[in-house]
Amino acid sequence: MKKEFYSNGKLLITGEYVVLDGAKSLALPTKFGQNLIIEEAQNDLIHWTSFDADGSIWFEDTIPFSSIIRKERFDDAKNIKNTLIEILSEAYKLNSDFITKSRGYTIKTELTFPKFWGLGTSSTLINNISQWLQIDAFTLLRNSFGGSGYDIACAQNNSAILYQLINEKPKIENIVFKPNFTENIYFVYLNKKQNSKLAIASYYNKQPKVFKIIEKINAFTNTIIKTESVKEFAEALKKHEIEMSLVLELQTVQEILFHDFIGVVKSLGAWGGDFVMVVSKENPTEYFNEKGFEIVIPYCEMIL
Repeated sequence: MKKEFYSNGKLLITGEYVVLDGAKSLALPTKFGQNLIIEEAQNDLIHWTSFDADGSIWFEDTIPFSSIIRKERFDDAKNIKNTLIEILSEAYKLNSDFITKSRGYTIKTELTFPKFWGLGTSSTLINNISQWLQIDAFTLLRNSFGGSGYDIACAQNNSAILYQLINEKPKIENIVFKPNFTENIYFVYLNKKQNSKLAIASYYNKQPKVFKIIEKINAFTNTIIKTESVKEFAEALKKHEIEMSLVLELQTVQEILFHDFIGVVKSLGAWGGDFVMVVSKENPTEYFNEKGFEIVIPYCEMIL
């Protein structure tokens, strides 16, 4: 019998990095996500195929049940396979039935966004596997990839959320976030995917400075979700970016790449890659295209 599951992609609008230390963060699920399709098979193994948004195969391999049980690791050339085995092995510890009560599977994943966009290839997979096996997705994330879990919350919710870690446990509040100036908001892809694990590791080196700014970040988040003024919205984003720049000891993306842009550019998630959010009076597509950034997506086409 075929089983199908779906999870939403994500964008973290405020609180990047400091969400790990308890900052209140605004996160938005996207209209893009990932499907997981499972069928029974034989031979005590999983035949796994992952499809990109254009229908091309970006990963295909077979994984014996024994590799999952032992958490077998292959050489670095099989890095995707190793990651998948790690996730499935941790899932096995939480619910072994999918191995002990089955003879095998044919599994497909289908992204509805290009893999390189960084909208949550891993988080949507972890949430889909958790739905399939009826285990807690936040636990599976913590035991495998790590991270704050805001991406799992987006995978599970169809509206904007305020996300906060309190005593290392997620607090999720669904909110209505429909500013009357969404036509002024765009998302621009920076032509490279950022490694979240490496970015988080680098952030932890700066951690002594963090607690001084959490209250400021929380205040910016509160302004951003409540204001009906595009000017106040943009100003809060700009101040947020400056505070994070001081903590991370990095220039803002606007200073580095878009210093002549009339409007505000804010990093989302790990700095230096993936998408940025842009607030502009006019459609900024031509400006970014001329600088070599061809993927410019209006708010209404990106956000669920």
